[in-house]
Amino acid sequence: MAYLGNAPAEKYISFERQVFTIVNSQTAYTLSHSVTNENDIRLVVNNVVQEPGSGKAYTASGTTLTLSAALTNGTDEMYCVFLGRAVGTVNAPAGSVSTSQLAADSVTNAKIADDAISDEQLDPTVITGQTAETSIATDDLILLSDTSASGALKKMTRANFVSGVGGTNTPAFEAYLSTNQSFSDASYTKINFNTEIYDTDSDYDNSSNYRFTPTTAGKYLIYSTIVMYTSSSTILDAQLAIYKNGSLHKETDLEIDNDTEKRVNISTSTVIDFNGSSDYVEIYGYLNSSSGSPTFRGSGTEQCNFGAFKIIT
Repeated sequence: MAYLGNAPAEKYISFERQVFTIVNSQTAYTLSHSVTNENDIRLVVNNVVQEPGSGKAYTASGTTLTLSAALTNGTDEMYCVFLGRAVGTVNAPAGSVSTSQLAADSVTNAKIADDAISDEQLDPTVITGQTAETSIATDDLILLSDTSASGALKKMTRANFVSGVGGTNTPAFEAYLSTNQSFSDASYTKINFNTEIYDTDSDYDNSSNYRFTPTTAGKYLIYSTIVMYTSSSTILDAQLAIYKNGSLHKETDLEIDNDTEKRVNISTSTVIDFNGSSDYVEIYGYLNSSSGSPTFRGSGTEQCNFGAFKIIT
């Protein structure tokens, strides 16, 4: 028989089927789909098609199927076919769907398998030119482009990213001598830097021991500049010394060739490894003038200073 238009694709459809679990002495069963009456389904018991209708094998209304007689579990089998519900039985051939068959934005997140996206589907260049973030939240993920692996993208948490990168240079402090400090000629004397400019962790003692005892282990840059003055005009030499735990760690020496000098400036710096608990550092000065009354300068712009900060843990 000829058709106008496309012929119905009957071989691609079938009618939906429901298999029932038999319950002894039970005549009422629940259908998976609502029907108008028993004529909307074909009921098959033990491979025999049953006659529908009142006083016959079964009736149906809504989702209730009523049998005229109960069946026996383990002996009888029963299923029905919904005559009004056709379902497709033939899938589209593999690889036959292209982008032209998909609507824009039709693939939702729910249709993408977990962990299915790899660097092949991502373009690292989309990051180029984007506005840089000024801060990182604790639960933020950071994407990195690995140039050694063909631009593959890798992710890091904030904790991974900041661990071992940069860091703060604390504890740190700087102090100065606010008044002149007299000392004995030709002897090492600890300088009492009594005024703090800053002290991030309260690790510097500016009132009794005048020492820096950092509470965090690591390597620290220690620096100091001192100005020494004597009323004598016969300064022979001067030293600035950094002491660690009461022992000389580094000394900077200055010899005076011109015996008319009355004032000397010396600066020094070094890196010291501290244990973060008991190690400490102090500054000592020395002046050999043969005569006179030497002082560490602590007035005006010529002030002695002492500072330190952590450079690496």
